[in-house]
Amino acid sequence: MSVSPYTNWSSKVSDCDVLVAALGSGSVVTVDMGGYVRQWETGLDTLQRSLMEWRNMIGSENGRPIQITIQRDSGLDVSAPKHGKIDPSNAPHVGGNQWAGGTGGRDTAGLGGKGGPYRLDAGHKVYQISQAEKDAVPEEVRRAAREMAEKAFKERLKEIDMSEYDASTYERFSNAVRRQVQSLRIILDSLQAKGKERQWLKNQPMGELDDAKIIDGLTGEKTIYKRRGELDPELGSPQQKPKRLRVLADVSGSMYRFNGVDGRLERSMEAVCMVMEALESYEHKFKYDIVGHSGDGYDIELVSADKMPKNDKQRLKVLKTMHAHSQFCMSGDYTLEATDASIKQLAQEEADEHFVVVLSDANLERYGIRPERFSQVLTSDPQVNAFAIFIGSLGDQAER
Repeated sequence: MSVSPYTNWSSKVSDCDVLVAALGSGSVVTVDMGGYVRQWETGLDTLQRSLMEWRNMIGSENGRPIQITIQRDSGLDVSAPKHGKIDPSNAPHVGGNQWAGGTGGRDTAGLGGKGGPYRLDAGHKVYQISQAEKDAVPEEVRRAAREMAEKAFKERLKEIDMSEYDASTYERFSNAVRRQVQSLRIILDSLQAKGKERQWLKNQPMGELDDAKIIDGLTGEKTIYKRRGELDPELGSPQQKPKRLRVLADVSGSMYRFNGVDGRLERSMEAVCMVMEALESYEHKFKYDIVGHSGDGYDIELVSADKMPKNDKQRLKVLKTMHAHSQFCMSGDYTLEATDASIKQLAQEEADEHFVVVLSDANLERYGIRPERFSQVLTSDPQVNAFAIFIGSLGDQAER
């Protein structure tokens, strides 16, 4: 877009405000007097497909409301963090400091406010106070809120440990990825060994004398030596060591905060569920672990490589822990540190191949993390195949 000071004048003297041209494949392109180029989908098939994608992304399916965020300034001071009163009718509360699950307020558990102990989404429109207001919260109030959040998180983990297996909750995540799990297991079945093996390389021009080549040496042959070296495995040869995989799951506060907007936390939980189900009984081929990263740190253990979940109850516990951590953790971002530490750690382990997959909601710009820096970390060790997958995005954050 390029807005010229002559735009108003030229729009008055020109014959038309917009030029239109066909672009093929069910779309047209327009250019207006301000130099703004827009591409429009016009074909019925493409419009229907885009509408379905939009509905899946926003989550208006299954009766879930679309969440709207409205910026507001409260102009009021915080006092002390508290959970707040529970409204039995779940009516929306905006800007106060009495009710739990309110938005744009202070002191209580909710969304979009300041000084509260932790996040709590009651499913209403979010009224968001400015970052400047949030930054102005006194240090003693932050500390008290942090202590309250840690206590609530520990209590929530105890509940998760003691709770009965909830089949319907697990099925909701498992059913969403059933097809992908089946596809992934077919791929895992056909995986080839990639690790290079150290063995004797024969017919070399230098190295140790090969006893079997002494006669050839007498006849003038030069390549009569052997030396130790790495050789690619033959096609179809069995793996000597398992492949090593680490999934870095984003369990930061923004995952919970914006889950109502695009379902990013639930999609991340589905992705983790897919990994756990697909890799079950493939321990001989894959050794994996799942580590969380958030404002609390870069090495939050969710699944240990030595203790992978064996059944649906153990897998559900991992998913519930992800959700709880995202609700109660501090704001902040350790994506770079988590990626860097994981690549370094995996590079030191013996494995057929090494993989690090980073899940993130692309909320990096807020913390001054440049794409170039992230790229440097992802490609820091040629031994480790590192990938980033952005689940959820505000505007075009992920694309950029």
